[in-house]
Amino acid sequence: MSESQSSSVGAEPIEQRHPVDVAVGILIDADGRFLMTSRPEGKVYAGYWEFPGGKLEAGESVEAALRRELHEELGIVIGEVHPWQVELVDYPHALVRLHFCKVYAWQGDFEMREAQTMAWQTLPVEVVPVLPGTIPVLRWFAEERQHDGPTHHG
Repeated sequence: MSESQSSSVGAEPIEQRHPVDVAVGILIDADGRFLMTSRPEGKVYAGYWEFPGGKLEAGESVEAALRRELHEELGIVIGEVHPWQVELVDYPHALVRLHFCKVYAWQGDFEMREAQTMAWQTLPVEVVPVLPGTIPVLRWFAEERQHDGPTHHG
């Protein structure tokens, strides 16, 4: 796993801000498509598209948080979790450390429990706008899949 750092766009220098750890699920189906969801109304960046997940609670592992969040948000129970990449993103509202994990198996029917929207995507991603913290994932997919050209629109 690698950890990279995005440029600082927040009010404080990055060294003075404490990152919030977030577990992020990259659900990949048998056709190689990946699941993206829209951010619900009332949340920062409402309407932007991202990969589902959420903040780790005190003492919680990335895997436990991911299992909890995907059940709470999507109503599914995930299978094996494959840690993939870690990315530090400095948003104006928070410094977040995103723990991206691939998931290839799950059980249950998808339920949009936060009134969000879901879409199975390939490269280039058709949904817009894409959350800035999601763009590195699209670049990693492009590298893995030897995709030339844009990764997303907008």
